Amino acid sequence: MVACEKPKEEIVLRQVKDVVADATSEPMLKAQAVFYNPNDIRMRLKKIKVDVIIDGKKRAEIDQSLNTVIPAKGEFTVPLEVKLAMKEMGFLTTVMSMISGKRMEIQYVGSLKISYHGVPIRVPVDYKSEIRIKI
Repeated sequence: MVACEKPKEEIVLRQVKDVVADATSEPMLKAQAVFYNPNDIRMRLKKIKVDVIIDGKKRAEIDQSLNTVIPAKGEFTVPLEVKLAMKEMGFLTTVMSMISGKRMEIQYVGSLKISYHGVPIRVPVDYKSEIRIKI
């Protein structure tokens, strides 16, 4: 039965790009997450629940509910908006790092909730990159 079949391979977070810091009164990190579905079946992305770890410390959490179509054997992009915990990061240190263009190591750890024929499936996420944040 095809309807009961689970995806054979996990969806992969390939890249987080176009990372921009919005240093207003509610500091946000905005980015585009590029995922790849290696399966020959179409699914839906329902939720992203991921911790954002900057330079080894948890600084934020992505908790977005979605209803995005995941194409079969293809890439798809999801916009991310992360509210930064500037108090925990040290506001002045963070702003100075952003202004100076300092490189930061960012790790995304958590899971995606996808749906295949109405059946929820959790997919782990563990992606690390070094970026230079632009204001």
